[in-house]
Amino acid sequence: MTHKEIESHCDVLIVGAGPAGLMAARMLAEFVRQQPELKVRIIDKRSTKIYNGQADGLQCRTIESLQNLGLAGKILAEANDMCTIALYNPDENGVIHRTGRIPDTLPGISRYRQVVLHQGRIERHFLDSIDEVSGGRIQVERPLIPETLEIDESKVEDPDAYPVTVRLRYMSEEESTPVQFGHKTENGLFRSNLQTVEEEDAAYRLPPGAEAGMYETVHCKYVIGCDGGHSWVRRTLGFQMVGEQTDYIWGVLDAVPASNFPDIRSRCAIHSTDSGSIMIIPREKGLVRFYVQLQERAEQGQRVNRTKFTPEVVIANAQKIFAPYSFDVSQLDWFTAYHIGQRVTDRFSKDERVFIAGDACHTHSPKAGQGMNTSMMDTYNLGWKLGLVLTGRAKRNLLKTYESERQPFAQALIDFDHRFSRLFSGKPAKDLADEMGVSMDVFKDAFVKGNKFASGTAINYDESVIVAKEGKASTVRSKKELAKYIEVGTRFPSEQVVRHSEGLPLPLGDLLVTNGAFRILCFAGNAADPTQMARLDRFAAYLDSPESVISRYTPASRKRDFAIDVITIHSNSREEIEMHDFPAPALYPKYNYDKIYADCESWHCGHGKAYEKYGIDSERGCLIVVRPDGYTALLAEIEDTKSLDEYFDTFLLQPTHALGPNTEPDWTIYAQRKKARREEALAQREL
Repeated sequence: MTHKEIESHCDVLIVGAGPAGLMAARMLAEFVRQQPELKVRIIDKRSTKIYNGQADGLQCRTIESLQNLGLAGKILAEANDMCTIALYNPDENGVIHRTGRIPDTLPGISRYRQVVLHQGRIERHFLDSIDEVSGGRIQVERPLIPETLEIDESKVEDPDAYPVTVRLRYMSEEESTPVQFGHKTENGLFRSNLQTVEEEDAAYRLPPGAEAGMYETVHCKYVIGCDGGHSWVRRTLGFQMVGEQTDYIWGVLDAVPASNFPDIRSRCAIHSTDSGSIMIIPREKGLVRFYVQLQERAEQGQRVNRTKFTPEVVIANAQKIFAPYSFDVSQLDWFTAYHIGQRVTDRFSKDERVFIAGDACHTHSPKAGQGMNTSMMDTYNLGWKLGLVLTGRAKRNLLKTYESERQPFAQALIDFDHRFSRLFSGKPAKDLADEMGVSMDVFKDAFVKGNKFASGTAINYDESVIVAKEGKASTVRSKKELAKYIEVGTRFPSEQVVRHSEGLPLPLGDLLVTNGAFRILCFAGNAADPTQMARLDRFAAYLDSPESVISRYTPASRKRDFAIDVITIHSNSREEIEMHDFPAPALYPKYNYDKIYADCESWHCGHGKAYEKYGIDSERGCLIVVRPDGYTALLAEIEDTKSLDEYFDTFLLQPTHALGPNTEPDWTIYAQRKKARREEALAQREL
């Protein structure tokens, strides 16, 4: 039988509709909204939403990013908040007892705490957001499978070329449905009973006009492989996963427990003397996740036969570890078994045309809560870079920073998980002389120290065209002393500021909306001082000039805050200075009350003390450039516009028709009076 063959073109083809693929689609949806002619496709080989491993933990940095995408509110409304970790260890008689409690999230590292929510619900919110933001232009296409991928090396540097050719096959219902591995209870390949089955996801339905067995040749500008630990894209590129597996086997249950264990609704780390370990993760709707170490060990180099590990086997092992407490389950929702291993690729892209992300380039144990988080943050990092290049706003050198930033972090994650999983799986030391056992003090210390790393807030990207480190051998250098507690290359931490117009206290991080724009945060210092205001006047004159980065890099059809948004935060009270005292229109655009904030007392939330927490001089202030993904890129003096030029010139492209200088007049009714007052104050100071 001869099957139909079709041919098409697209800007980006995303392979795999798990967390990494959906984050990539959501990031690119923003650029599709801005430039509707962009063609972004996302395909998956499953005919329905299926969750392999069912990740559920969301770390602080991930939630911060979801907030800037407009997704956090809905997800947090459903999620279970994690507050406490209880540590249980055996006493001298081998009986487990609570040896301590620590906070689940290190206090002060973020305005959010770790939460858990079923992956299916998280993906549902992503799908709804992608549909809304893209205006329905991006939809998951199922079930399709790629069969060949070729790259025309002669065209990879041509921005208008489609150098990647992928041949897709449309699958039948039978071959797109996975096979259950031998049990009635839903396992790691299937939808959880907790997830409401949406009819449009559950049905086998090819795209309109398609038929099973049909082939499509797609000419792509870029491809992103988000197709999991057994990634077809990675194998086709010839990239190797490097690492090792332990011989530890763990079972996982999502269940409503029947137990007299006192901390059954807390996150727990339990070590028994000889029966193994358990981690408890309390979940939504009365469910609890149990990671249970099984007694059987894997043969070196051999794959685990998961059909041997029934729910009954996992429960029986859990009962031994929980003893003398009782343990059973009143409702079993889902289960699986897995073999601990840590692997990572040394390559995340080929010619900056085909990328891999998520489990396709790093795999590790789930107990540190990193799988879904790291996967989504891979494509959160890649998405805005790819969007800027596709829309002609950035050079292709920007894309090299995806691998240079995410691969070292993935390796650090693997190293962390290697240490953590072995501490968790090892037997407790019987005494100080037991060198083979795990010291519980060492385990607790690793848990606490790993907390910040696991939260995602400790990532520190190295110097590159988009990270201007202090003292490095680059053209642009940050001045660390201007913001002593801000680390260039890390995510910009959020502190409370007050919107000047009406005194509303807000997290500064909420202003960093993920829409592809860079931010210049102008910490204006003591703007009530005439000398300081004169510095701001000169900075504003630069911003309005034809030579400024805003005038040169903003397309003529866009608003002045489209590519580079300037937000001003002064250190005065709202009584010491008025909004119209700031130079308009550069810092105070006409009728725009979202551009000027104060670091001052608020009526209901006190003083945020942002300047103090950032280590910024409250008199002189400074400039902080923040990337579209919320990472700190540059620290500079207010008058150091040369550094701004040199920074953005290294990777941005000037549009064919740029916006040009700001010709809008100073619109405030107090303009002349304000100018005269400043000149008089400066003259008095000179006398």
